[in-house]
Amino acid sequence: MENVVEMRGVSKFFPGIVANDKVNFDLAKGEIHALLGENGAGKSTLMSILFGIYRPDEGKIFVKGQEVEITSPNKAHDLGIGMVHQHFKLVENFTVTQNIMLGRETTKGLFLDQDAARKRVIALSEQYGLNVDPDAKIEDVSVGMQQRVEILKVLYRDADIIILDEPTAVLTPQEIDELMAILRNFCAEGKSVILITHKLKEIMAVADRVTVLRRGKYITTAQTSETSEADLASLMVGRPVSFEIAKAPAKLGETVLSVQDLKVRDARGHLALKGVNLEVKAGEILGLAGVDGNGQSELLEAIAGLSPVEAGQIQLLGQDITNVPIRDRTEQGLAHIPADRQKFGLVLQYSLAENYILTNYYQDPYSIRGFLQKAAISHHAEELSAQFDVRSGEGIRSLAGQLSGGNQQKAIIAREFSSQPKLLLCAQPTRGLDVGAIEYIHNQLVKLRDQGVGILLLSFELDEILSLSDRIVVMYGGQISGEVQGDATNERELGLMMVGSWEK
Repeated sequence: MENVVEMRGVSKFFPGIVANDKVNFDLAKGEIHALLGENGAGKSTLMSILFGIYRPDEGKIFVKGQEVEITSPNKAHDLGIGMVHQHFKLVENFTVTQNIMLGRETTKGLFLDQDAARKRVIALSEQYGLNVDPDAKIEDVSVGMQQRVEILKVLYRDADIIILDEPTAVLTPQEIDELMAILRNFCAEGKSVILITHKLKEIMAVADRVTVLRRGKYITTAQTSETSEADLASLMVGRPVSFEIAKAPAKLGETVLSVQDLKVRDARGHLALKGVNLEVKAGEILGLAGVDGNGQSELLEAIAGLSPVEAGQIQLLGQDITNVPIRDRTEQGLAHIPADRQKFGLVLQYSLAENYILTNYYQDPYSIRGFLQKAAISHHAEELSAQFDVRSGEGIRSLAGQLSGGNQQKAIIAREFSSQPKLLLCAQPTRGLDVGAIEYIHNQLVKLRDQGVGILLLSFELDEILSLSDRIVVMYGGQISGEVQGDATNERELGLMMVGSWEK
C-alpha cells in the first residue's frame, strides 16, 4: 500500500533522557496504525515531532513521498496532518463552533462569519457521525463530546492524516464504541489514522497494524491479524504480563465510610445525587459502576471535600466529616486519586518531589518548625519514583507538567498509596497506564485491601470493576440502581443496571 507518512531514524533528546532513539515508523493510506508502548516509551514525543511541536535531532520525515521539515503545527496542518491531544485544548466558555474555527476563522469582509463556520461544523458532524451541538458551550458538554469537538477541529482543517493520543482514556464503553465506528468511517473516506493507546483490546478490534516502542526504541511492527494481546503486552514491557488478579476472599472489618441520604448538586446546579446511601468496610473494595454523568464523580468529590453537600451525612470511621476541611479528612485517613489528574491531582508548575508531599508538606520529617527539609523530601521522592516506576527527564526535579500522562497518574498513585490511608477513593486509577503498570497497580490495590484499607473504586472499565471488586454498586440517575457481589455478576447484568433496566 502507498505510504502517506514515513519516519526514518528519528531521534529526540531531552536533558537526561533519550525520548526517541533512531525510530522508524510508516503509515499507509486508509489504514489505522496503532502506536503502542509503556508509559514514557516515546510515543507522544514521536507524534509531536510529526505534528511539528518538536523538531527531531536526527532522522528524516516523508509525507506523501516528499521529504519535509515540519517546523510547527501550522506547517503540519498545511501538509494535511492533524492531532487530537490526550489533554484537550479547548476554551471552556466558547461554543463548540467557536472552538473549532479558532485559528482558522471564517470571515465576511472585516467580520467573523460564524454562521458559515457553524454550517460547515454541522455538515462535518453529519458526514462522520460525530453528533455535536454546534451552539453548546464546552463547559456544559461531556468529556466524550469534548473529544468529538477536538476531532472536528482536525477535520475542519482538512486533515487526511489524523493522530489520536490516548483518545479513549476518559471515555465510557459506549463512547469508545462510537469512536471506533468514527475511525472506521475515516478510513472508508481514504483518511489515515495513527492511534496511540495502551488498550490492547482496542488495538486488536480496530487497528490494521501496530508498532511497538520500548524506552524510546523501535521494537517491531506487526499485522494485528497475526499477533495477540499477550504477545503485544510482552513486547511492550519486555516480560510476560499476567491479566489475572489473584485475591483471597475479603476479610471485612469495621465500617470506614458511611454515606447517608446524600444530596449534591453538580456544577450547573442540577441535583446530581438524590439521596444516596452506601457503606465501605475495612478490607473490601467496593466498585462503583455506571455510565458517566449519573452522579459517580459528584459522590467521590463530595466524600473528598471537593463539592458541597446539600443534604445528608458522610462519616469516616464513625466521625461526621460532611463539612470538614479537606486537610482534616486527609489527617483522619482519607486518600483520593481524582479523575482529573491535572485539575485536582497535581500542581503542574511544581516539581515531582514537591507534588509527592502536597498533602503532608507541613508534617515531620518534611517540615521542622516551619522550614521544609529538602533532604527528607528528596529521599522520599526518590523512593516513591523507584517503587512506582515514575519516569521523568530530570528525575524528581522535573516539573509535573513535563511528565507524560501515564507518569503523572503514577505519581498521584504513589503519593496516595504511601499516605497509609484508612479509606482510599479511586477514580479511574489506571487511566492512561500501560499493561505493566496496570498489573502493578491492581496488585497494590489488593495488597492495601488485605491490609485493612477500605477502597471505593470508580472505573468505567467493567473488566476492572469485575476483577477487583468484592461488592459492586451501580449508579443511575443520581441513585443506586443495584448492588451485587463482585464474583456473582457479569457485564450483561451490570449493563442492565447501568441503564436502569435491571430487576432482581
